[in-house]
Amino acid sequence: MSYIQVEHLRKSYVVRKKREKGSLLREKSRIDALSDLSFEIGKGELVGYIGPNGAGKSTTVKILSGILTPDSGNVLVGGRVPWGSRKEYVRHIGVVFGQRMQLWWDVPILDSFSLLRDIYRISETAYQKRLAELTDALQLEDILRTPLRLLSLGQRMRAELCGSLLHRPELLFLDEPTIGLDSISKLALREFLRWENRENGTTILLTTHDMEDIHALCSRVMVLGHGQKLFDGDFSALLSRYDTVRTVLVRFEEETELPGIPSVSVSREGESLKLVYSPKELPTAELLERLRQTGTIREMTIQPQNIDHMIADMYEEMAL
Repeated sequence: MSYIQVEHLRKSYVVRKKREKGSLLREKSRIDALSDLSFEIGKGELVGYIGPNGAGKSTTVKILSGILTPDSGNVLVGGRVPWGSRKEYVRHIGVVFGQRMQLWWDVPILDSFSLLRDIYRISETAYQKRLAELTDALQLEDILRTPLRLLSLGQRMRAELCGSLLHRPELLFLDEPTIGLDSISKLALREFLRWENRENGTTILLTTHDMEDIHALCSRVMVLGHGQKLFDGDFSALLSRYDTVRTVLVRFEEETELPGIPSVSVSREGESLKLVYSPKELPTAELLERLRQTGTIREMTIQPQNIDHMIADMYEEMAL
């Protein structure tokens, strides 16, 4: 059964063009942010929602969270219309928008959590139980009495997630949650999101430009472009369509000149040779056999194409 149902969603904005020289008025134009968008998400799914800037991702999230009203179309989230009874609706959702913080800047984060407890009318027993659970999962024990402004970006993001989940929302919107974070903080955040999704069945919609986030968290991905859904399916299926390039780094025991191989780009990287090729044009087994015939191999690695490059190729093919 679908938890989120979006049918024929449309949303446009009127923007004013730059005033031309000699003109007193600026011309208006209408931009379609969403055009006949439809999709469904089941309860407990963790779905990646990707697309270039201006594709309509933020507009979708704002409509689903009840901030915006669409021009036309139908939306139900857990049987509720997001922009209908919004005070009741927001009790069932959580939102984390990148570096835009909902916690209070100059007070200890524990005080912010207490204020959120009162705003969401969480009972003291339920609050203490959930706070202990999240504090442990997000490793917040040592910073609960520290003002938000004194925390690192990674600590602030963990605190924001805790605040957004205190009332046990059924649905969590994440917009660029790892932007600006170091590698260790990203790994910790991803591990927590997997835990929250698995242990509490929280439905998560993740919008991000970091394809490693998608790769680590989402089995299903939707691609948006020009306000329309262009792909909806397994992330592995999306990658297999555009994962067309491999890189081989090989180091021989002795200095070796590699004979020319058709469809293979060869360059030197330190003491290794770097070969870039397409498995469709030259099977990997055939390339490896040629390398073995060339000399004694000391070290060799085969790397897939960088995920960001694959997504860039996909956007180019889709004219985004």
